[in-house]
Amino acid sequence: MDTAGIIDHLDRVDVAERSTDLIASVRPDELLLTDNNREVVLDLPENQTYVSIAPYVNQTHDCFYHSLTTCLGELGNENIHVTITDGATGEQLVDEQVTTFDNGFIGFWMPSDTTGTVEVSYQGHTGTTGFSTTDEGATCLTDLRLT
Repeated sequence: MDTAGIIDHLDRVDVAERSTDLIASVRPDELLLTDNNREVVLDLPENQTYVSIAPYVNQTHDCFYHSLTTCLGELGNENIHVTITDGATGEQLVDEQVTTFDNGFIGFWMPSDTTGTVEVSYQGHTGTTGFSTTDEGATCLTDLRLT
């Protein structure tokens, strides 16, 4: 698998089937894979950043770089509507009804060096948060509270 394939696969693995030996951390421009013996760094696709979003109603956790093997969100396997808007152009990058992964997250490949907003709707609740795919941006958005 290429780097994008590895990220997509690991984020979708059911929580009960996740490796306890592997740590996979998504950074703005690379994937860091670590086990008990070694560390491997893989470049992300050029001009793309992976952003994982875990909307919540009651419970969340602090995170900055998404861990594909340990991060858990509240709303696993739930249908949500996601709209992601580029703050500079107003262009909607995503406008989709999706199902969160078993880990409570949903991930999107976004253009690098973009800032904007993420809006999520779920069972009559909505929430919005900002995002940035710059080198200083978070790849794990866990601050999107649905009210």
